[in-house]
Amino acid sequence: MRIEGLMMTYYRYQFGYGFPSVIKKLMIVMGAVFLLQMVVSHWINFYLGLVPVLVWNKYFLWQLFTYIFLHGGMTHILFNLLALWMFGGELENHWGSRKFLFYFFFCGIGAGLCTVIFTPYQMVPVIGASGAIYGILLAFGWLFPNRPIYIYFLFPIPAKYMVILYGLIELFASMEGTGGGIAHLTHLGGILFGLLYMSYPLVRQKIRREYYKRKWSQRGPDNRDYYH
Repeated sequence: MRIEGLMMTYYRYQFGYGFPSVIKKLMIVMGAVFLLQMVVSHWINFYLGLVPVLVWNKYFLWQLFTYIFLHGGMTHILFNLLALWMFGGELENHWGSRKFLFYFFFCGIGAGLCTVIFTPYQMVPVIGASGAIYGILLAFGWLFPNRPIYIYFLFPIPAKYMVILYGLIELFASMEGTGGGIAHLTHLGGILFGLLYMSYPLVRQKIRREYYKRKWSQRGPDNRDYYH
Protein backbone atom coordinates (compact mmCIF):
# COMPACT_ATOMS: atom_id res chain seq x y z
CA MET A 1 0.00 0.00 0.00
CA ARG A 2 1.59 3.28 -1.09
CA ILE A 3 0.89 6.94 -0.86
CA GLU A 4 3.18 7.97 -3.68
CA GLY A 5 0.65 10.52 -4.86
CA LEU A 6 1.87 12.66 -1.98
CA MET A 7 5.36 12.61 -3.46
CA MET A 8 4.35 15.48 -5.69
CA THR A 9 2.36 17.30 -3.03
CA TYR A 10 4.03 19.86 -0.82
CA TYR A 11 2.47 21.65 2.11
CA ARG A 12 4.11 25.03 2.48
CA TYR A 13 4.22 26.29 6.05
CA GLN A 14 6.64 27.02 8.86
CA PHE A 15 8.66 23.96 9.85
CA GLY A 16 9.36 25.35 13.31
CA TYR A 17 7.18 23.14 15.48
CA GLY A 18 9.65 20.24 15.48
CA PHE A 19 8.52 16.69 16.20
CA PRO A 20 5.49 16.37 18.50
CA SER A 21 5.65 13.49 20.97
CA VAL A 22 3.30 11.01 19.29
CA ILE A 23 4.60 11.76 15.79
CA LYS A 24 8.17 11.13 16.92
CA LYS A 25 7.30 7.84 18.63
CA LEU A 26 5.29 6.59 15.67
CA MET A 27 8.15 7.38 13.32
CA ILE A 28 10.65 5.57 15.55
CA VAL A 29 8.46 2.46 15.80
CA MET A 30 7.80 2.37 12.06
CA GLY A 31 11.50 2.79 11.34
CA ALA A 32 12.43 -0.02 13.74
CA VAL A 33 9.81 -2.36 12.29
CA PHE A 34 11.03 -1.57 8.78
CA LEU A 35 14.55 -2.60 9.75
CA LEU A 36 13.13 -5.85 11.13
CA GLN A 37 11.29 -6.40 7.85
CA MET A 38 14.58 -6.26 5.99
CA VAL A 39 15.67 -9.35 7.95
CA VAL A 40 12.48 -11.44 8.10
CA SER A 41 10.33 -9.77 5.46
CA HIS A 42 8.24 -12.73 4.28
CA TRP A 43 7.39 -14.04 7.73
CA ILE A 44 6.57 -10.67 9.27
CA ASN A 45 4.50 -9.52 6.30
CA PHE A 46 2.41 -12.69 6.37
CA TYR A 47 1.71 -12.73 10.11
CA LEU A 48 1.69 -9.00 10.90
CA GLY A 49 0.49 -7.61 7.57
CA LEU A 50 -3.25 -7.51 6.88
CA VAL A 51 -4.35 -10.68 5.10
CA PRO A 52 -8.18 -10.57 4.92
CA VAL A 53 -8.63 -14.31 4.42
CA LEU A 54 -6.64 -14.99 7.59
CA VAL A 55 -8.65 -12.46 9.57
CA TRP A 56 -11.86 -14.21 8.53
CA ASN A 57 -10.74 -17.85 8.69
CA LYS A 58 -8.00 -17.86 11.34
CA TYR A 59 -9.12 -14.85 13.41
CA PHE A 60 -5.82 -13.00 13.03
CA LEU A 61 -7.48 -9.88 14.43
CA TRP A 62 -4.19 -8.33 15.55
CA GLN A 63 -3.38 -7.74 11.89
CA LEU A 64 -5.89 -4.87 11.85
CA PHE A 65 -3.45 -3.08 14.14
CA THR A 66 0.00 -4.37 13.19
CA TYR A 67 -0.27 -3.85 9.42
CA ILE A 68 -0.08 -0.09 10.02
CA PHE A 69 3.58 -0.33 11.06
CA LEU A 70 4.81 -2.37 8.08
CA HIS A 71 5.93 -0.92 4.75
CA GLY A 72 6.77 -2.24 1.32
CA GLY A 73 10.00 -0.42 0.62
CA MET A 74 12.15 2.62 1.29
CA THR A 75 10.05 4.95 -0.87
CA HIS A 76 6.86 3.73 0.77
CA ILE A 77 7.99 4.36 4.34
CA LEU A 78 9.79 7.64 3.61
CA PHE A 79 6.79 9.32 2.06
CA ASN A 80 4.40 7.95 4.68
CA LEU A 81 6.66 9.34 7.41
CA LEU A 82 6.95 12.64 5.58
CA ALA A 83 3.17 12.96 5.25
CA LEU A 84 2.72 11.90 8.89
CA TRP A 85 5.08 14.64 10.05
CA MET A 86 3.90 17.38 7.68
CA PHE A 87 0.17 16.98 8.21
CA GLY A 88 -0.03 15.00 11.44
CA GLY A 89 2.30 17.31 13.34
CA GLU A 90 -0.07 20.23 13.13
CA LEU A 91 -3.04 18.02 14.03
CA GLU A 92 -1.26 16.79 17.15
CA ASN A 93 -0.43 20.35 18.15
CA HIS A 94 -4.03 21.35 17.54
CA TRP A 95 -5.71 18.39 19.27
CA GLY A 96 -3.17 17.20 21.78
CA SER A 97 -1.27 13.91 21.78
CA ARG A 98 -3.97 11.64 23.20
CA LYS A 99 -6.70 12.69 20.80
CA PHE A 100 -4.36 12.56 17.81
CA LEU A 101 -3.14 9.06 18.69
CA PHE A 102 -6.72 7.81 19.02
CA TYR A 103 -7.62 9.36 15.66
CA PHE A 104 -4.57 7.84 13.97
CA PHE A 105 -5.48 4.31 15.03
CA PHE A 106 -9.19 4.90 14.50
CA CYS A 107 -8.53 5.67 10.83
CA GLY A 108 -5.84 3.02 10.42
CA ILE A 109 -7.89 0.20 11.94
CA GLY A 110 -11.04 1.47 10.20
CA ALA A 111 -9.23 1.37 6.86
CA GLY A 112 -8.20 -2.20 7.63
CA LEU A 113 -11.79 -3.15 8.45
CA CYS A 114 -12.93 -1.82 5.07
CA THR A 115 -10.29 -3.95 3.37
CA VAL A 116 -11.29 -7.08 5.29
CA ILE A 117 -15.01 -6.57 4.71
CA PHE A 118 -14.88 -5.78 1.00
CA THR A 119 -12.04 -8.13 -0.01
CA PRO A 120 -12.59 -11.14 2.28
CA TYR A 121 -10.78 -13.65 0.03
CA GLN A 122 -7.63 -11.62 -0.55
CA MET A 123 -4.45 -13.50 0.37
CA VAL A 124 -1.90 -10.81 -0.51
CA PRO A 125 -0.82 -8.89 2.63
CA VAL A 126 -1.81 -5.22 2.83
CA ILE A 127 0.84 -3.19 4.65
CA GLY A 128 1.47 0.44 5.44
CA ALA A 129 0.16 3.41 7.38
CA SER A 130 -1.42 4.97 4.28
CA GLY A 131 -4.99 4.35 5.48
CA ALA A 132 -4.27 6.30 8.65
CA ILE A 133 -2.40 8.95 6.63
CA TYR A 134 -5.40 9.50 4.37
CA GLY A 135 -7.52 9.95 7.49
CA ILE A 136 -5.02 12.57 8.67
CA LEU A 137 -5.31 14.35 5.31
CA LEU A 138 -9.09 14.41 5.69
CA ALA A 139 -8.83 15.94 9.17
CA PHE A 140 -6.27 18.47 7.98
CA GLY A 141 -8.54 19.58 5.15
CA TRP A 142 -11.48 19.72 7.57
CA LEU A 143 -9.73 21.83 10.19
CA PHE A 144 -7.63 24.00 7.87
CA PRO A 145 -9.73 24.07 4.68
CA ASN A 146 -8.10 27.11 3.09
CA ARG A 147 -4.49 26.25 3.92
CA PRO A 148 -2.56 26.16 0.60
CA ILE A 149 -1.11 22.86 -0.58
CA TYR A 150 1.43 23.08 -3.41
CA ILE A 151 1.05 20.43 -6.11
CA TYR A 152 4.34 19.65 -7.85
CA PHE A 153 5.80 22.39 -5.65
CA LEU A 154 4.24 24.99 -7.98
CA PHE A 155 0.45 25.03 -8.03
CA PRO A 156 -1.33 26.07 -4.83
CA ILE A 157 -4.65 24.45 -4.02
CA PRO A 158 -6.72 24.86 -0.80
CA ALA A 159 -6.47 21.83 1.47
CA LYS A 160 -10.21 21.13 1.25
CA TYR A 161 -10.05 20.75 -2.54
CA MET A 162 -6.95 18.59 -2.33
CA VAL A 163 -8.77 16.19 -0.01
CA ILE A 164 -11.73 16.03 -2.38
CA LEU A 165 -9.36 15.43 -5.31
CA TYR A 166 -7.52 12.58 -3.59
CA GLY A 167 -10.80 11.10 -2.42
CA LEU A 168 -12.14 11.00 -5.97
CA ILE A 169 -8.90 9.51 -7.27
CA GLU A 170 -9.03 6.73 -4.70
CA LEU A 171 -12.74 6.14 -5.32
CA PHE A 172 -12.28 5.58 -9.05
CA ALA A 173 -9.03 3.65 -8.54
CA SER A 174 -10.67 1.33 -5.99
CA MET A 175 -13.17 0.27 -8.63
CA GLU A 176 -10.28 -1.28 -10.53
CA GLY A 177 -9.01 -3.34 -7.59
CA THR A 178 -5.44 -3.24 -6.23
CA GLY A 179 -3.61 -2.61 -9.47
CA GLY A 180 0.03 -1.64 -9.18
CA GLY A 181 0.24 -3.06 -5.66
CA ILE A 182 -1.67 -0.11 -4.22
CA ALA A 183 -4.57 -0.80 -1.84
CA HIS A 184 -6.86 2.00 -2.98
CA LEU A 185 -9.76 0.58 -0.99
CA THR A 186 -7.71 0.89 2.18
CA HIS A 187 -6.94 4.52 1.39
CA LEU A 188 -10.62 5.14 0.81
CA GLY A 189 -11.42 3.43 4.12
CA GLY A 190 -9.09 5.82 5.94
CA ILE A 191 -10.89 8.78 4.39
CA LEU A 192 -14.27 7.29 5.28
CA PHE A 193 -13.45 6.71 8.93
CA GLY A 194 -11.84 10.14 9.14
CA LEU A 195 -15.06 11.63 7.81
CA LEU A 196 -17.10 9.67 10.36
CA TYR A 197 -14.94 10.92 13.20
CA MET A 198 -14.91 14.55 12.11
CA SER A 199 -18.64 14.71 11.37
CA TYR A 200 -19.75 12.93 14.56
CA PRO A 201 -19.80 16.10 16.75
CA LEU A 202 -21.95 17.87 14.18
CA VAL A 203 -24.39 14.96 13.94
CA ARG A 204 -24.57 14.67 17.73
CA GLN A 205 -25.19 18.40 18.07
CA LYS A 206 -27.98 18.25 15.51
CA ILE A 207 -29.62 15.30 17.26
CA ARG A 208 -29.47 17.07 20.62
CA ARG A 209 -30.86 20.25 19.09
CA GLU A 210 -33.78 18.34 17.60
CA TYR A 211 -34.36 16.55 20.89
CA TYR A 212 -34.58 19.75 22.93
CA LYS A 213 -36.59 21.46 20.24
CA ARG A 214 -39.14 18.67 20.33
CA LYS A 215 -39.10 18.60 24.13
CA TRP A 216 -39.79 22.32 24.45
CA SER A 217 -42.49 22.17 21.80
CA GLN A 218 -44.42 19.78 24.08
CA ARG A 219 -44.50 22.27 26.95
CA GLY A 220 -47.66 24.22 27.57
CA PRO A 221 -48.03 27.90 28.46
CA ASP A 222 -47.66 27.06 32.17
CA ASN A 223 -44.26 25.46 31.39
CA ARG A 224 -45.48 21.94 32.13
CA ASP A 225 -45.02 18.94 29.94
CA TYR A 226 -47.97 17.63 27.94
CA TYR A 227 -47.94 13.92 27.32
CA HIS A 228 -49.68 12.32 24.39
